[in-house]
Amino acid sequence: MWMLCLLTVVSAAGQNAPAAPRGVVVIYADDIGYGDLSCYGAKAVSTPACDRLAREGLRLTAGYSCAATCTPSRYGLMTGEYAFRKKGTGILPGDAALIIEPGRPTLPSLLKAAGYTTGVVGKWHLGLGTAGTPIDWNKPIAPGPREIGFDSAFIMPATGDRVPCVYVENGLVRGLDPGDPISISYQKPFPGLPTGQSARANLRMDWSHGHNMAVVGGIGRIGYMKGGAKALWDDETMADTFAAKAVEFIEKSRDKPFFLFLATHDIHVPRVPNPRFVGKTTMGPRGDCIAEFDDTVGKVLATLDRLGLARDTLVLLTSDNGPVLDDGYKDQSVEKIGAHKPAGPWRGGKSSMFEGGTRVPLIVRWPAGVAAGKTSDAVFSQIDMLASLSAICKTSRPAGAGPDSVDHSAALIGDDKIGRSILVQQAGGLAIRKGFWKYLEPRPGPAVATSTHTETGNHPKGQLFNLKEDPGELDNRIGRNPDEARQLAKLLETIRADKR
Repeated sequence: MWMLCLLTVVSAAGQNAPAAPRGVVVIYADDIGYGDLSCYGAKAVSTPACDRLAREGLRLTAGYSCAATCTPSRYGLMTGEYAFRKKGTGILPGDAALIIEPGRPTLPSLLKAAGYTTGVVGKWHLGLGTAGTPIDWNKPIAPGPREIGFDSAFIMPATGDRVPCVYVENGLVRGLDPGDPISISYQKPFPGLPTGQSARANLRMDWSHGHNMAVVGGIGRIGYMKGGAKALWDDETMADTFAAKAVEFIEKSRDKPFFLFLATHDIHVPRVPNPRFVGKTTMGPRGDCIAEFDDTVGKVLATLDRLGLARDTLVLLTSDNGPVLDDGYKDQSVEKIGAHKPAGPWRGGKSSMFEGGTRVPLIVRWPAGVAAGKTSDAVFSQIDMLASLSAICKTSRPAGAGPDSVDHSAALIGDDKIGRSILVQQAGGLAIRKGFWKYLEPRPGPAVATSTHTETGNHPKGQLFNLKEDPGELDNRIGRNPDEARQLAKLLETIRADKR
């Protein structure tokens, strides 16, 4: 009789489980902190589109990026493998080789195998081409996004503050004039061309640190660039360009299952919002770029509404790492911050081992499978995106796929209120959270970054916090709870050494 009852329960659960979503859209913001959206408490900026997502879906309060900086976070999300396990996964230069091996299982390749048309739009920053072979930007560029599972790709190669300042569409630089070939160098300037130092007086946005090599569009960048004048992007229209390409992808894929990875440039530096957003907030370009990001979200939602796809499309909004103010340009981000708290209640920000480095907004809307208007404290890490979306989309995972990724889809859609019991956080060093206890490994170096003025979490003897009693990580309890610290340190070393 008990077996019959068990079979009945399992059968009923299977019948009630929602079908795989018709569409999946991951909106991946850049440098947006936990406190930067009004649905997470921001008052100095209004984000109605993001607020709508939260109102119509699930808002998680313990969503984490894979790392506190961009490249390792993106690597972890795409591969389901912690970036600290692989050399060369730090913040990449603009001419870096692809760091994800073609042929290995990735989030897009697994969804593609399940019948989803896959596309990436926006910031890439995972490298292009083959290690040891310099990229020729004037010829087809491969491998890249299409070699790791995306059917189509419209990307910026790295970041807005790094050359080359061009879009690459399906392996080709868009708009390139063959008579004006592109040359890139990260070692030395091209003779006769201005730099951010030699032409500093004429820059339309001055730099505070770094960002003084090539001058593109009147702004100093990282790295040197020559040629490609007709292919250069326009900073003010970048958000609109990415939004238009995202809408185009959804429109073209409307009659079949699709997966869109929309990685915005907002609100990364240089922060150059479209003129229609200038002055939308009291916080200068950084705040105005948050409003611009929200506009992009709104365009995606409006497209899903117009095409009748909203109910069966899973929309997931999150960020690659925590916030930063002065990240190399004099854009008044510090002077005009006012009472706004980019990281919300958390300490630190981008590049920090404190919570502000990796604790980011995470909103999930899927009317067919997620209850509306809910908030969850379940712990979810982007390292589990590969396994969780594979489960939600009902695709099989081959052996070895996502070695660190665990299926926490129940937490992602609100059915599990606990989520991950053990969480690894990566910045300059590593931290580990188990339950409410968090241990930051010993790490030399400044407690505050000299350039960005962000608290790093570095400490020569390590730190231990209880996030339930001390969410601001102000009371280091390593001296009072040495056994807890030792256990977490041992667990962290086990995870670091374990390749599974």
